[in-house]
Amino acid sequence: MLRVFLSASAVFATLALPLTMAHAQTRPCDDLSVGHTPPALLAQSVRPNTAIVCRRVYIAMQSLDARVPLWSAEHLTDEALDSAQSLGRVTKFFHPEAGLPYGQRAELADYRGSGLDRGHLTPSGDAPDQLSQEETFSLANVVPETPALNEGVWTGIEMAVADWAHRVGELYVVTGPVLQANGPTIGWEHIPVPVAIWKAVYDPVHERGGAWLCRNDDAPVCDTLSFAALEQRIGIDPFPSLSLQIHDADPALPQPEISPYTPRSRSTGSERRALIDPMLRGFSRRF
Repeated sequence: MLRVFLSASAVFATLALPLTMAHAQTRPCDDLSVGHTPPALLAQSVRPNTAIVCRRVYIAMQSLDARVPLWSAEHLTDEALDSAQSLGRVTKFFHPEAGLPYGQRAELADYRGSGLDRGHLTPSGDAPDQLSQEETFSLANVVPETPALNEGVWTGIEMAVADWAHRVGELYVVTGPVLQANGPTIGWEHIPVPVAIWKAVYDPVHERGGAWLCRNDDAPVCDTLSFAALEQRIGIDPFPSLSLQIHDADPALPQPEISPYTPRSRSTGSERRALIDPMLRGFSRRF
């Protein structure tokens, strides 16, 4: 299990410049967050240079120094998923975020030849229409992700979350990277490669949820955490408006499903099952 992560100060050590007040006023996409309250950075002593990107199906906070999103939040509904499934994949083209200044955003060339996937935070498969789907392909919603994670258990987690939303009608989901000071980078602009990627999910119908935290390497292993435990690991509160009782509750999450893809760095079948099975023993059986 992935037990030791960076402290909040280490996570943001490379991002310590004054806060940019881009879109600081009330935003129309705040309703994508629980209680109209977007995720909060908990490291009060650190003021990263950030901007908010507000799109139809997600809101994301960008580090203008690291040139990657710190989190991406969505309100996932059964109705939107039905529309997304009817729509299917209508684009596959990633693009730089035009709403962010050149020199403070990732470019397509940064990923070229890296051997890493452009991993969506808010999935393209959650978008109910063509324009929304195209917006999820912005690099403002993307981090460098190993094929073993992106095409393996991470896809299984996204599938499980979608099925969960179908069952209960709606979920709030926040996804983000764990960045390491002086860690590996890609591209001319030195885009940081996350050491891990997390996804926090809240079910407002049953007032429960939890988070996955997955190593971003060639043999990814995931842990399940309460919201409070996740906050301690990453220095971000994904759902600031929720009560302390909900934050402290044990994670109540479904099992990841089996990805239909074959990760480029690993074989399918028994090897992939061997990666997933050890995780399932710690998952809630209430689903």
